[in-house]
Amino acid sequence: MRRQSPHRSGARVALVCVLAGSAVTLSLPAIGSASAATNWQLTAPGARSVPGAAATPSAELDLGQDGRLKLTVRRGETTVLEPSALGVETAHADFTSGLRFTGISQRAVHEKYTTTVGKRREHSTDAAETTLRFIKDGQRIDVVVRVSADGVAYRYVLSGPKWVTVVGEASEFAVPAAADSFLLPFDNGRGDYESAHKHSSVAQAEATEYGYPSLFKVGDSWLLLAESDVDGRYGGSRVRLDPADRRFKLVLPDPAEVSNGPLATPWRTLVVGDLATVTESDLITDLAPPSKIADTSWIKPGVAAWSWWALGTGDLNLQKRYVDYASKQGWEYNLVDSGWADAWIPDLVAYSKARNVDTWLWVRWQTIDTPSELERLFKRYQDWGVVGLKIDFVESDGQDRMRWYDMVFAAAAKYKLMLNFHGAPIPRGTERTWPHVMTVEAVKGAEGTKPRPGREPFPIEHYLTLPFTRNLTGSMDFTPVTFSGVRPNSDAGELALSVVFESGVQHFADSPENYAKQPLAEELLRSVPAAWDETKLVDGDPGKHAVFARRAGAEWYVGAALAGPGRNVDAALSFLPAGEWTADIYGDGPEGKIVRTSQRVSRDSTLSVPVAKNGGYVVRLRPAG
Repeated sequence: MRRQSPHRSGARVALVCVLAGSAVTLSLPAIGSASAATNWQLTAPGARSVPGAAATPSAELDLGQDGRLKLTVRRGETTVLEPSALGVETAHADFTSGLRFTGISQRAVHEKYTTTVGKRREHSTDAAETTLRFIKDGQRIDVVVRVSADGVAYRYVLSGPKWVTVVGEASEFAVPAAADSFLLPFDNGRGDYESAHKHSSVAQAEATEYGYPSLFKVGDSWLLLAESDVDGRYGGSRVRLDPADRRFKLVLPDPAEVSNGPLATPWRTLVVGDLATVTESDLITDLAPPSKIADTSWIKPGVAAWSWWALGTGDLNLQKRYVDYASKQGWEYNLVDSGWADAWIPDLVAYSKARNVDTWLWVRWQTIDTPSELERLFKRYQDWGVVGLKIDFVESDGQDRMRWYDMVFAAAAKYKLMLNFHGAPIPRGTERTWPHVMTVEAVKGAEGTKPRPGREPFPIEHYLTLPFTRNLTGSMDFTPVTFSGVRPNSDAGELALSVVFESGVQHFADSPENYAKQPLAEELLRSVPAAWDETKLVDGDPGKHAVFARRAGAEWYVGAALAGPGRNVDAALSFLPAGEWTADIYGDGPEGKIVRTSQRVSRDSTLSVPVAKNGGYVVRLRPAG
């Protein structure tokens, strides 16, 4: 039963405001003003209750008699988020209770934008945004909620004094205890997101801190918990599972987040839908600010050779050997990691450019942690002809580090340097705002598969969880396709990671000699792109199997990977345009060899490919003829 305000009579009416298909229900007394409203029901643009139609998310906000605000999120009849506290505590006011509603406004959000990397390059967003205004002790807070077909997000806006100091958030996420969860333990000492996900029910999960994104299956629905639009105004948050009430409580990285007022906090982001909707969603980038770079013609995704994993950085001669191989393969880049010398980099850059290969350099973040160092070194790198930087050991998402990021993003754009961050926190919609950020590590990646005595392979489930968790927050520099690595998958399963994992610069990390032992893999790696125009989830189950289709221009690629015993893995090709297509299939063959077969297919076809234990395959699809 709905709780009534003590000022209400027994009679109630509902006032429904509609804007661009967004319905907001204000529960009002029969007489009185809108300031007495305590319940708001928000839906996505165009949401309709049509039998058989796919359910879309809805949000309900409820203001209790104690002035505490709570959020509930549903998808159809499934409650994916039970009533969860909202609110912020600042140095000037405690907005976690005692709130009084003062007004509401709405707007439709329709945007089209492009990115250089990600699941696709062309994006469109269609959302209903509602701003609820509250006051307490003369201080104002706005709660802004967006609802779209793929999720719900909210943020707080504090008009505050000249400076706003946030000392805590009441924000919590009451995911049903029976929900299945895939959670990333947060390494507070390193802050680099390089752990493996833990799979259990929420009820059985360890009560500790977890990094984003967190993935849940609630009944027939999936929920991805993340955040967006984090910069120097605020630190990047995480969540802690409370052992008492089994709710996920938001944790800030600093004792206080201090910013000029007014302050808009990052978006608390809940991607909701079936698994395909969640996997293909753009919600995190939709919520990020528009691009700050007008001319993006110098920003070019691509494939890179990388010597460090197999042979170290070495000297000029080793790097020239890798450049020669990249040129032979038609790859765009060569990454020179830790250990390079000023004396030979200009020579290497000139040698590389003559062979249509550009150069990235590794840099430790501490060497560029002031504006003067950024100006001096970034200009030097540009003068050398370097096109990108791999910046390492960032290891924090506190507010100070976010302010450092703001400086680096702007300086790199000034000197036309693309960026890759390692030992770093996850991207949070960054690819939209700063399109020269090509990829970020923030993953337990192939560095941990480099052969060494006693090293054990990662569990195969780790590989099959990442496409549904980490990679959904942005490009992921796993550095895959390391045939000589310590790993649990087949060679074809490893090759499949070139498509299953998305990264704006894809570093293929094995040595030229090891790739030469796999001529069919070399053949595929000469064509597979690093930037995609479209992405579709063909089939999948986190930790068990993943089948992705990605389009680049007129061609499609399918990457399939399996955990467990060998079997046939199907891929329905209904995503293809009409007409006949040539399918070149690179899969598991006898004695672990990669084999290639070809056949004619159409959008009505379903490929059924035999896969070895922990195996996989890649399909290159081209218009026939």
